[in-house]
This record gives sequence, structure tokens and C-alpha cells, in this order.
Amino acid sequence: MGNRVSSDVIEKWLNAWSLSRELPLPIKFKSGYKIDVGYEKQKARYVFAELNEDFIQLTKTINETWVFLKVCASPEDVINKISGKWVIQPQGYLMSCASPMSIPQISLPDDYIVEFENYNSITLIKIMTKDRELASIGRVIIVDDVAVYDRISTEENHKRKGLATYLMTELEQIAISKNVYKNFLVATEQGKLLYQSLGWQVCSLYTSVVIPSQ
Repeated sequence: MGNRVSSDVIEKWLNAWSLSRELPLPIKFKSGYKIDVGYEKQKARYVFAELNEDFIQLTKTINETWVFLKVCASPEDVINKISGKWVIQPQGYLMSCASPMSIPQISLPDDYIVEFENYNSITLIKIMTKDRELASIGRVIIVDDVAVYDRISTEENHKRKGLATYLMTELEQIAISKNVYKNFLVATEQGKLLYQSLGWQVCSLYTSVVIPSQ
């Protein structure tokens, strides 16, 4: 961890993030990027590959609630550069992995089935019970030479059955089938542990701040 993340990687990851949510693609904003999200509690997001003067100045000019500023930096570094109106959000981790992942041989339990959907540059995979209950879900988005894994989750009552590992295996096979071997994602604290067990590495802390409603 601690390697500088390239702006190119951030741009491709953000393109994938937008495609996954069917939102407008990011636009260049100084040394970073902006996405007009349009959600009630996420109006927009600005993302920077490094903590720099562009990021710091932006924190001084924005007073609107629910506009997120995100940067590849530690929360300690960020908090020392910004005013108290901003609130640090739960820690994220930008992670990468060069295929193949370190995934043990695993099969899907007999009482589950797998479904595939494709839209834009996205493959959506669902693991369902045979009674049509969603157990686990995730997406891989191909942007140029990069595969981005996004919105990966397992329902609480289906955890600890190897479903997430199986899902990641299936998503990776989609990327490999398109000759893409550079993989990226942003993980939560909990998700980081799973991905590390599969051979992913943390490229950078990914810190978010926002002015919430009072």
C-alpha cells in the first residue's frame, strides 16, 4: 500500500462505477473527476487520485450537503487539511489484482443456481436459491484494459457458504474471456478481508468526506 494511484486508473474505475449504476459518465474537474449522481443523499461526487491543492480548495468552496469528495489518501492526512464541516465516511480501500486470483477450487452448493445478465459493458451475476431468493450478486465492468468489480454483496442468511468466493471466480472468468487481466475494486473494511484472501492487494486508502444534513 502507499503506491501512487494513476489518474488513468481512477478515470476507468469511475467510468465503470457510472456504467454500473446507469449514471452520466465522469467529467474532468481540474486534476480530478466529477460525477453528477443525482441521489437524495449523494448529489454528486468528486474523486481525486491524490490529496492536492485542487481537493483542498474544493472543500473550501462547497457548502452544499450530500456532495461527496473522495481521494486516494489516508483519513488522517485528509482531516488535517479540511474544515470541521466535513465528516469522514467509513473507510474504503482501492484494491487491485492481476489474474489469476488465488482462488481455491470451489463448487456451487447444490441448492443454488447462477444467472447471468449483460448490459452496456457489464456482466451481472446473481446466485439464487432454487426458490428464487437472491443470495449473492455482483458485477464486472470492462473498461478498455481494466476489469472493475462492483456492487458485490451476499445476503446475511447466505454468508459463510463460499458464495462470494464462487461469485468472484465467475466474474473473473468473464474478464479473462475478454483478455482482460488487470482487476480493480473499492472495498469496505469487511470486504477487504475476503479480497485479500483471494490475492487482492490494497493500492491505496480511499477516503470520503461529506457535509451531511443537520
